[in-house]
Amino acid sequence: MLHKVTLIPGDGIGPEITEATKRALEATGIKFEWDIGIVGQGAQDKFGTPLPEQILESIKRNKVALKGPVTTPIGTGFRSVNVALRQILDLYVCLRPCKTYRGAPTPFENVDIVIVRENTEDLYIGIEFAKGTNESDKLAKLILETTQTKVREDSGFSIKAISETASRRIVKFAFEYARANNRKRVSAAHKANILKFSDGLFLATAREVAKEYTDIEFEDIVVDALCMRLARNPQQYDIIVLPNLYGDIVSDLCAGLVGGLGVAPGANIGDNIAVFEPTHGSAPKYAGQNRVNPMAMMLSAAMMLRHLGEIKAADRLEKAIAEVIAEGKRVTYDLKLDRNQPAATTSEVADAVIEKLKKQGG
Repeated sequence: MLHKVTLIPGDGIGPEITEATKRALEATGIKFEWDIGIVGQGAQDKFGTPLPEQILESIKRNKVALKGPVTTPIGTGFRSVNVALRQILDLYVCLRPCKTYRGAPTPFENVDIVIVRENTEDLYIGIEFAKGTNESDKLAKLILETTQTKVREDSGFSIKAISETASRRIVKFAFEYARANNRKRVSAAHKANILKFSDGLFLATAREVAKEYTDIEFEDIVVDALCMRLARNPQQYDIIVLPNLYGDIVSDLCAGLVGGLGVAPGANIGDNIAVFEPTHGSAPKYAGQNRVNPMAMMLSAAMMLRHLGEIKAADRLEKAIAEVIAEGKRVTYDLKLDRNQPAATTSEVADAVIEKLKKQGG
């Protein structure tokens, strides 16, 4: 079967790890028709927008995309392409498995956590008011009138919005994922003890949804306590569902528990569309050096294969990656237990994974 997939190399190191991943995917024997397009700074320079309409149309048409990391300017420039994609395409689930592989540089063993992050609202909804503007002055006055709280005149504002609708569907996804993948427990993280009308709504909705899934264990936990417990005993967690900002932070924490962002895949999923991508950034200072770990994107590609129904190919690809990590010989610098040992290049990692795939046979 031929799978039509939108392929977005991205910025910085994106093109290198995308090429390595494309080679590994094709080595599984699965056939793809790639619809290649650019986003980010390259698209800004060429089309005057970091997210061209033709990319959105391609993803809508193919329903599946594989995407490299994209640079997001800090403080200035265009808003995040990643956030825009999630909001425009209503990719309301950010799915981030964090799993230990033998040979990865971590003191932990047997960690297998899935982060289910709400993707479309919270602080990342992008409603902001800059310091000293008429809009921020009006908001400060409204706050004073309605709450009798005076904020400092030199304040900027970012609005945190959490809805019952978005909370319900992300928690339902977490429970449905648990059922489909033989998972035992869902933990909902929040800060409802302080943020009673936003996180409080998320928590109340999560508790309500949990009543529909009596076969799955449920707990809720304050997010700061969650971080402490993850650092001490991550094996106690199975699936963690969180609002957007906490999910972003906790997913990187969990990636650190299993060896770093170099082995942390991800997917952004809606009702009809899924975009698969590594969770790390574009690392522009390493662009063109052929030295960055492509495994997070390869593992994201394995998630894509499962989404496409190519379960055996996905298992073969993940097994090949795991074998390369366990051997520890042809891995990039971030996976070297001894940093004095020579590290493999991006393309050499791809060669090693492809070699393992060929040894497995069909």
